[in-house]
Amino acid sequence: MKAWICSAFGEVPQWVDVPDQASSILQPGQVLIDVAACGVNFADTLILQGKYQKRPEGPFSPGFEVSGTVRAVGDDVSHVKPGDAVMAMPDWGGYAEQVVADGSLVMPLPNGVDFNSAAAFQIAYGTSWFALKYRADIKPGEIVLVHGAAGGVGLTAVECAKLLGATVIATAGGADKCQIARNHGADHVIDYKSENIRDRVREITASLGQPKGVDVVYDPVGGDVFDQSLRCVAPGARMLLIGFASGTVPQIPANILLVKNVTAIGFYFGAYLEQNPDIAQAGMAELLERLKSGAIRPMISAVYRLEDAMDALTAIRERTATGKLVIDCRPNR
Repeated sequence: MKAWICSAFGEVPQWVDVPDQASSILQPGQVLIDVAACGVNFADTLILQGKYQKRPEGPFSPGFEVSGTVRAVGDDVSHVKPGDAVMAMPDWGGYAEQVVADGSLVMPLPNGVDFNSAAAFQIAYGTSWFALKYRADIKPGEIVLVHGAAGGVGLTAVECAKLLGATVIATAGGADKCQIARNHGADHVIDYKSENIRDRVREITASLGQPKGVDVVYDPVGGDVFDQSLRCVAPGARMLLIGFASGTVPQIPANILLVKNVTAIGFYFGAYLEQNPDIAQAGMAELLERLKSGAIRPMISAVYRLEDAMDALTAIRERTATGKLVIDCRPNR
């Protein structure tokens, strides 16, 4: 089969032929999938550099979220069978024509959910839904500030916050990206390229009758964005730390947390699923139902062939992508 293989951290993956995954190598609880599509994430760039929370040993392929057809199952797997259409979240390996995934993170696809949508929504929507609902415990009527709101994760946070009954203030860079956030439900939009986030948030919250600031911040950016956010939150606010796309990990001034009774909440989706398996199954079932009903609609801005996957990674690394990028991994497409 064909796959993109990284031989060592920091090296550029190579487009190579590798042996097919054999059903005979499956361990109990594992599922072998013929990959149809793989979602592209900023974390793909991190794992290639050895900067992700999990570090593969030896040569590996990036790719954390896939959809496809079950080829074989190991012992102790009964919820899916060969031939089933599924989605899955392997530790890595999705930039390939086949992947082995832990059965606990493989779910059958409902009728009407296509492979691209399934590959595009798991991590981005899962991150936002679990962070906002289960970690920040958003209540209807609260004001949520979402950064990077035109990106793959930020855009889903806008949608999920609205589903949970919040008023959403979104930040994005440039008129086109701001319009994307508006189109997906943002009540107020700030163009950080031409407006000061701190000042505009204060103006907006004052107009909403809450001059002390927002209740929740959803921050996948970090750096200066986090610093500005910390100074426009209401007492008792919750700040969700989702990632550091800016490349700068903020150093949190604890005195501000103390004085304003603010809570900083770290959220790493993969670890949360492992630590809370019952909540994980329930939450993903909620999301699948909303995907099937059309309540959430992944914005797939581009689909790349597997052999062109490095172009997708470049778009993510350079932050030129909007919405979600997907790789079509099916041969002869």
